Amino acid sequence: MKRRTRIVGMELRQSAWDAFCISDPTAKVSAIDAIWLAMPEIAVNGKSIFPERPPGRPEQPMLVLPKEVPRRSPFTPEGHLALMHSIAHIEFNAMHLALDAVWRFADLPESYYLDWVKVAHEEAGHFKLLAAHLETIGAKYGELPAHNGLWTLCEATKDDLCARMALVPCILEARGLDATPRIQEKLSHVHTPQAKAAIGILQVILDEEIGHVAIGNHWYRWLCARNGHNPQDYAKSIAKKFRAPKPKPPFNLGARQRAGFTDQEILELLQAT
Repeated sequence: MKRRTRIVGMELRQSAWDAFCISDPTAKVSAIDAIWLAMPEIAVNGKSIFPERPPGRPEQPMLVLPKEVPRRSPFTPEGHLALMHSIAHIEFNAMHLALDAVWRFADLPESYYLDWVKVAHEEAGHFKLLAAHLETIGAKYGELPAHNGLWTLCEATKDDLCARMALVPCILEARGLDATPRIQEKLSHVHTPQAKAAIGILQVILDEEIGHVAIGNHWYRWLCARNGHNPQDYAKSIAKKFRAPKPKPPFNLGARQRAGFTDQEILELLQAT
């Protein structure tokens, strides 16, 4: 059944902005869940203008340079904690990326906003899984320092949605499709209940991230068609302009195909490495 959109006290982009501004992780997740549950009954306002501000964050984790983040080897309890904490931080940032895609950009098809609310909801679910996992090992999100690299690129593309789609879902999140199986493989050699649980959580994340990258690919191509860009050429120029990190093999080719990358794109990816 097609989702209805009518005003009953909530407006989608305003609600996304409100959730974006919340600092407490638990309250942020609850706000995103509330938006998702109310989706059949809320309207999309394409004209709202929101003040510029960074996303709401808790006081911890302390943000540091990437080289200062603790090592993420899964073969010790401390390494397992560092690894899972770093992934939880990625998912916390991913909630912001999806919410930002909803509130920041106006006058797009309704399906665009519905897609990115779905992404925000699933990213919130990933964060909840990881936060609960950290609790099982006597830790909590925010205990370790983290870096802000993902959000830096988000800020850099705040005035260009096509560049945002080229960089964030189609490059950065697509790298996650490649990296997750490697992490799972390492964890498979750690014969603990915590490692087994982490493998399962990562599989949930991987399966849903394929859909997120597919959404990004869809809207990237839609925007390229609207703006008169050649998708492959424009992606290369944007990656160079913003010094985006390069994909590293081995590649999860099956996941990339399911996420909407064309055979030509995959061939060029393989040839470039």
